[in-house]
Formats: sequence, C-alpha cells, structure tokens
Amino acid sequence: MIIGLDVGGTHADVVLLGNEGLIKYIKVPTDPTDLFTTVLSGLEKITEGVKPERISRIVLSTTLTTNAIVQKKYSPVGMIVSSGPGIDPEVFCTNSHYYPASGSIDHRGREIEPIDQNQIKAIAEHLKEAGIQHVGVVCKFSVRNPDQELQISEILNKSFEKVFLGHQISGNLNFPRRIATTYFNAAVYPIHRKFFEAVRKSLEKKGLKVPIHILKADGGTMTFESSIDFPGQTILSGPAASVMGSIAFASDEEESLVLDIGGTTTDMAILINRVPLLNPMGIQLGPYKTLIRSLETHSIGIGGDSAVRVENGKLKIGPERKGHAMAYGGPVPTPTDALFAMGIMQEGDRERSVKGLNSIAAELGIGLRDVSAKIFNLACRKILAEAQGMINRINSKPVYTVHELQEGYTVCPKKMLVLGGPAPYFAKHLEKLSDFDVSVVPGWGVANAIGAALARTTCEVTLFADTERGFVTAPEEKFTERVNKDFSKKDAVDKAYELLKQKALQRGANLDDLEMEVLEELQFNMVRGFYTTGRNIRVKAQVKPGLIHKFNSVADWISSDSGRLCNSL
Repeated sequence: MIIGLDVGGTHADVVLLGNEGLIKYIKVPTDPTDLFTTVLSGLEKITEGVKPERISRIVLSTTLTTNAIVQKKYSPVGMIVSSGPGIDPEVFCTNSHYYPASGSIDHRGREIEPIDQNQIKAIAEHLKEAGIQHVGVVCKFSVRNPDQELQISEILNKSFEKVFLGHQISGNLNFPRRIATTYFNAAVYPIHRKFFEAVRKSLEKKGLKVPIHILKADGGTMTFESSIDFPGQTILSGPAASVMGSIAFASDEEESLVLDIGGTTTDMAILINRVPLLNPMGIQLGPYKTLIRSLETHSIGIGGDSAVRVENGKLKIGPERKGHAMAYGGPVPTPTDALFAMGIMQEGDRERSVKGLNSIAAELGIGLRDVSAKIFNLACRKILAEAQGMINRINSKPVYTVHELQEGYTVCPKKMLVLGGPAPYFAKHLEKLSDFDVSVVPGWGVANAIGAALARTTCEVTLFADTERGFVTAPEEKFTERVNKDFSKKDAVDKAYELLKQKALQRGANLDDLEMEVLEELQFNMVRGFYTTGRNIRVKAQVKPGLIHKFNSVADWISSDSGRLCNSL
C-alpha cells in the first residue's frame, strides 16, 4: 500500500492506496504556524488500524519550504561567490552575508586564477562571528571543473554545519541562477531538516520503516534522505501534486486546463495530450530566478474560503483567507458562504452565512440572493481571467513539455479539469461562463494527494566532454573520467544514461519506471589551424515525470469509485 499526503492552505489531504484502489482518505486542518504537527497528525490518522508491513511507500507534498520563503522565515545564510574577470559578482547579491572571492575557472574548466585561502579563512571568521551555520559556495564555471568550490568547501567544512556547493545543486551553466538556487537551498535547509527528523521519528515510533519520498516542483519524487541535500527542490510541490492528480483523466488527444480550487488558492496548469508543460529555466522566487526545475503552474489567491469585503463601493474577493467560511464557524463571508446562501451547499450553518452576507448586501444596496450570485460569479470570472492570462503568457514564449520543445506550438485548451474541495460547485458555473468543456476529476477532494502518491521518481544528469583535453565530467554527480579523442556524442549519451540510471535508483526509483530520454545533445568541434583537434560535447538526460506503472490503471479504479467519493467528500 502507498500513502500520499498533500498539505494545502486549508487542509492536508491524506490517502491510502492499494492494488484495489483508494482504500481510505482523510482531511486534517492545516495549521500554517505548525506544519510539522499537521503532517504528523495526517500520517497518524491514515495509518490507524493498518499493519506497518503492508505500507511500501509514503509520498509527501508540503508547503513548508514555500511558506518559509514567502514569509521570509528562514535562517541567515553565508554566500561565497567567485566569478573571475569580466563580471562583478555584487550584481547577483542575494543577502547581507554575501562575499565575492578571488579565483577563476574558464568555460573549458581550466584554472585561470587560484583561490586565496587566507581570504576564504577571513570570510569564514566573519560568518562565524555573525552566527552563520549554513553557507553556499558558487564559482562561475564550477560545472566544468568543481575543484575551486571543493577547495573552499574543505576550508569551511570544520566550521559550519552544512556547506552547499553550486556544482552539486545544478549542472546547468547559468551563473546568476545557480547563485540564487544555491542560496535558497541553504536558506531552507534548517527547517526542512527539522521536518525530516520529526517525520522520521514519528513513523519509527509506529514501526513504519518504509521509504519516504517527497514530491518536487517538476512533478517527480525523490527519497526524503536525498531531499536533505536538495531541499530547494521541494519548493512549489503543491501545484505539482494537482497536475499529477489530473494526468490520468486528461485527454490524450488535446490540451486540458487543470484548476485545483482549494480553500486559500487556485492552482492552474496546462496538459498537452496528458503531458504537463515545463518551466524550462526554473522557478522565480520574488526577484530571484533559480534553476529549480518545475512544471509550468500559476497560483492565485482565490479559493472557497477567500475573504469577501466591500472596498470603495466595490466587491472584493481575496487574496486573504481569514479562516473557514462562516457556515463552518469562520469570521468573515466567503464564496463558500455564497454557495450556502444560494442553497447549492447544504451541510453547514446557512444562517451564519446569511448573516455575514447580509452585511455585504447592505453595503452594496442589493438583496441577499443578488449579492450571493454576484460573489460567486466574480470568483469564477477572476479564476477564468487568470487562466487566460496564464495561457497568453505561455504562448508568448516557446512551449516546453516535460518531453520536448514544441516550437511554434499555440496552446488553446478547450477542456477543463477541476479538482479540490469546492470543485463540483464551481465546475458548472465555470462552464456556463466560458467555452470550456468542464469536468470534475474523480476523487476531486483528494486528487492532489493521489497525484503525489503515484508520482514516479525523477532526476536529471548533465554531462560535459572535452576530447581535446581528454576528459568527460558530470560534476553534479561527482563523476570525472579520462577519455580518448574518439569519444563521440553517442558515447556521451550512453554515459549520461548510465549515470542517470544510477542516480534515479539512489533517489528511490523503480526499474519499471525508468523512462529516460535525452533533453539536449550538443557538439562543437575545436579547430587549430586547419585541423579539428577535439570536440566539446554536452548532453542532458532525464527520467520523465509521470505515474508509477504499478498503479497505471489509476484512472479506471478511481473513476469506478467516483460516485462513492463524490458523495462522501
């Protein structure tokens, strides 16, 4: 059996899956001030009465690291950055404890200027005096030769709890993005490690010594142990869970717009023939552009529990959520209360909803029924407008799926898949207001947790060969090997696949789920005089995001069970 857990802004959804389908599901309230307890409570309840040996896999999707960054509640970090000549590293400054350093490697991995060990030791003393425990180190071309990052790390290791090296965080050649990516990995490390240890100890007390995986922003998973060294990859895993939960129900012949309507936010994404779109560069966090690989998603502050108010005579919804709907004891009116007032939703305190909405109606000078319809209509229209904006942005640049670049492709979805707590109530009205063919994802209330549970392990490998200098390297994988001048692009692809397979298995993949592919293969001849003296070869390969094969019939058994699910969620 498999457990999937997804933490949303309002609830944490937890599912227990087996060969026979969805065995059990629960929802626990999310405490944004104590996500540890939220997760542990969900795992405690879903495993009640279940023999530990029957559980083979646990997958978690949490907003822990995302919230830490959004709220700026993370530990101070030291950054040591070496760029070499031509670039002022201060241009890419991430924080107050940011130190440019000497040293330089060129684009082929040759040392141009050595590091100054005394300078690094002096920086380390400043960081220790400031109480810094976690440090990021980034040298411009360390993905071609990591020696200088490793030398700096050797000086720092005895003085700091954790040192993150840029070449190990990402194998991509993008200096400013690698700086930001390393910084955020170091910044969220303490809170992620605390979370990891709390979950592990809790499960061990229950006798659950099973592989724990965590969902990444690209819709794949990695083992919890691996995530300790790459905590930044857990950022924005929530929207990825929504996408993975809808894949089995999308059309394999057309595009689909996915909407996960929760209590706090609505997350949206596009599928092309069941394949998610990919953000080819990486997540942007505020002003910082990173190399954290992610699906192309968009989140807005509109959900079933968004606060409704009147400002300057106009109706406003969200982005704040001040609690549950008034029908469930909350403090302010919400779109959910509008549904109660209109008689669309039943199981709650309608009188409280009516009382809250009457005050809004009085401010607008209209009746209860009109204000309820106006609130619900505005919420749906705002969601549709944001979805169209996302589609327009996607079409303004090259379209990348997790499989390939689709040059010149225009995204124009006609089908909409809706999931999340209030999904059935929004679906009909969204269809009425748009040209979309709208359907509710079976298991809509916990589809994101199901998506997390069934996501396969993913990873990437970037490999670089310089046949003139006689080496092939993948610094992110701590791999370097001598090669002859006849080392070819095919040899590079074969070696990349070999490293990718090793990496995927180490991160918890099953051999049956290793759908590998080459994302990029480039070769440039090096010429001296009239002769080719060698080749520069670059290969990037990945394990495709998707659902694990063991439960490949997920659509069949969830669809057949959808009646019971929809009646009880």
